[in-house]
Formats: sequence, structure tokens, C-alpha cells
Amino acid sequence: MTSINNNVTTSRSPNRWLVASMGTVMQVALGTVYAWSYFQQPIMDANHWSNSQAAWAFSLAIFFLGVSAAWGGIKLPQIGPRKMAMIGGLLYSVGYLISAWALQTQNLFMLYLGYGVVGGIGLGLGYVTPVATAAKWFPDKKGLVTGMVVMGFGFGALIMAKLIAPLLMSSANGNLPQVFFSIGVVMLAMTLPAAFFLVNPPPGFVPEGYTPPSTADGTQPSEDKRSVRECLLSRQFLMMWLVFFLNITVGIMFVGFQSPLLQDLLKQSLDPATLADPEVIAGLASAGATLIAVSSLFNGVGRFLWGGVSDKIGRVQIFRLILASQLIAFIGLIFIKSPIIFSIMVCYILLCYGGGFGAMPSFVLDVFGAKYMAVVYGSILTAWGCGGIVGPQLIAFLKDHFAAQAAQYTFIMASVLLLTGLLLTLGLNNGKAGK
Repeated sequence: MTSINNNVTTSRSPNRWLVASMGTVMQVALGTVYAWSYFQQPIMDANHWSNSQAAWAFSLAIFFLGVSAAWGGIKLPQIGPRKMAMIGGLLYSVGYLISAWALQTQNLFMLYLGYGVVGGIGLGLGYVTPVATAAKWFPDKKGLVTGMVVMGFGFGALIMAKLIAPLLMSSANGNLPQVFFSIGVVMLAMTLPAAFFLVNPPPGFVPEGYTPPSTADGTQPSEDKRSVRECLLSRQFLMMWLVFFLNITVGIMFVGFQSPLLQDLLKQSLDPATLADPEVIAGLASAGATLIAVSSLFNGVGRFLWGGVSDKIGRVQIFRLILASQLIAFIGLIFIKSPIIFSIMVCYILLCYGGGFGAMPSFVLDVFGAKYMAVVYGSILTAWGCGGIVGPQLIAFLKDHFAAQAAQYTFIMASVLLLTGLLLTLGLNNGKAGK
């Protein structure tokens, strides 16, 4: 075993790109949760549940993701990334197994418990670990690498909607309990091997060729002396949380309902007499699955793209750009009836939605430093949990009570939320937060 000074990895240390790659694989598995809209309609039809009833499973999953990510960020230093990630992957898989039993018995409460609570906790523990761990290995490429890792989460929906789910639905002849059980097994096979490679860098690690930034007098910056409490109660944290929440709320509306919304638009151009035709129904479902797959690519690319760009132009500037451009897109959607243009806009909105996740880890590092990164970032992710409740339930309510106008009402509300977020960014800055 060798080392040079105390800033070079030992021979037992893994290659940092392997750590980042396995973190990305972990995120791909967890990101399959974003294919929920693929199952929304089949679950409703098989169990005679409303939009709101079915959507609560997804909402609870995202809520508990945010809550458990905050707890995981606090406990990560004590538990360690490998063990934390393994626990997260195991719980996410068990959530699917419980959901399979719930769908078999048509037990809505057990679906909430399995997919929403158990699976959601697994999501949160599994999500925060690869991001925080990769950030420690790449102080020289923070935005690029954390964007790459969370890009995997965005691609998860593509893997599920166009590969795993159709294959399992076909082989099981549409038997949802069997499909969910099989997904649970697949998730276990993906997450546990990837989690094994998630380890922290050795103490004093500095990448070759990288010089840590210096203060104005040429010395290395000292460790942030603020407490965790001071960080979490700072004005900057509150503003970052609110901006993140608003961007998530808007984007997750489409994550959970993009397939039903597209199918509703397509139905308007069809003869009502044909809507009961199994081939027409299958065609609509296929169109919805294709949109999920394509938009997930944009969601994933957005995390990587915006994260990298934020290294060059600043985190605040990125958030202003993604909020302002989405605002324009939603205002346009209010007046557009074309399924094609709707699909294009959904893809762009999810590109920006992913961008928030790509830029936020580096934003936290810039503002609060590496010492409390896992804790603060985990706390920021509670905004994801809250957005996971508000966004899907808002659109589910509109679809259940204002079916004909649901899309337009959604676009108007999204525009208001984005404008609010854009105004809030005026109070943000890229530097250290004050007390």
C-alpha cells in the first residue's frame, strides 16, 4: 500500500470514476419510480380506483424519499455510504414486493405502505448516498459529476417504460401483481452490487492536478465554522429550498401524469366509438409509454447538461434560466392543443426539471461547504418530498373534478408557481450563506 503525502488515494482505494459509475447505476434503478404514470391507468382500471387514490402511492413515495433523504444525510457519516446504499436498495425492492401483494388483494392501504412508505424510504436513503459520495471524490468537477450521477435517476424511467415494464407486462399477460413482484427482484439485482462500490475517499484526498481554491491572502480556506443549525436556519437555505420546491412541483406534475394527459389529447382527435377498441386503447398506452421514455431522456440529460453548465455560469443563473424558460413554455401550452407540441414541451420541461437536480448538489457545496454537504443536501431534498405531494395531487384533483379543463388549469397554476420561483431567485447568490 502506498501513499504520497496524505492527498493521494492508496492502492486499496477504488478508481473515482468507478465510484461515480456505480452511483449512476444505483440512480438508474431508483429512477424507475418516475415511470409511475405507465402503471397509473392500468392500476386504476384493475382496481376501480380514482386518479387521486392511485396517485397517492406515487406522492407518498416521493414524500418519503425527501424525508428519508434528510435523515440519511445526517446519518450517512456514521453509517457509511456502502451500508446506507444497500439498505436503500433493499427497502426499495421490498416496497415493490409489498405492492405486488397489495395489488393481488386490491388493498389500497398496503399499496400506500409498500410503494409509498417502504419504497419511498428506500428511495431517499439510496438517492442521497451516491450524490454525496461522488461529490467528495470530485471537488474539481462538482457540477459535471453530480449531474452525471443524478442523470441516472432521470434515465430510470426510460429503462422501466420501454424495457422492463413492457417485457414483464407481456410475459405476465398484464398481471400487475406478478409484474410488481418481478420488478422488486430486478431492483434488488441492480442496487445491491452497485451499492458495494460506494465508499468515501481516503482522508486528505485531492485529485491529481487539482489545487483547492485559495482565499484572497493565498491560504487555503478554513473549514466552515457554522453549525448545522445555523446553515439550515439561514436565509439562503430557505430561498434555495423554496426555489427547488417550486421547480419540482411543476415538473413532477408531468412525471406522474404525462401519459394520461397525452392520451386525453389524442382521444380528442379520435371517433368516440373507437375508444373501446382494444387496439386503440393499446395504441394510446403505447404513445404514453413512448412519451415517458423520451421525456426521461431529457430529464436525465438535463441533470448532466445543466449541472455542467452551472460550473461555468453559476448556480443562481442556471435556476433563473430554467424557471424563466419553463414559464414561457407553460404559457404557450395554455393555448396549444397539438399532441406533438405538447410532447415537445413536456420534454423541455423535464429537461429543466432535471436541471434543478443536476445543479443543486453543487449549489449546496458552494454555499455551505463540504463539511455539512450530506446533511444540508438531504434537508434540501425535503422540498422534493413536499413537491411530490403537491404536484401529483393537484393534477389528480383537477382530472377527477374538472376533466375537460384539467390540462389548461394545470398549465395556468404551473405558470404562477414558476413566476413565484423566478422572483425568489432574485434573493439568491452564488457565495457563502450568511447566518
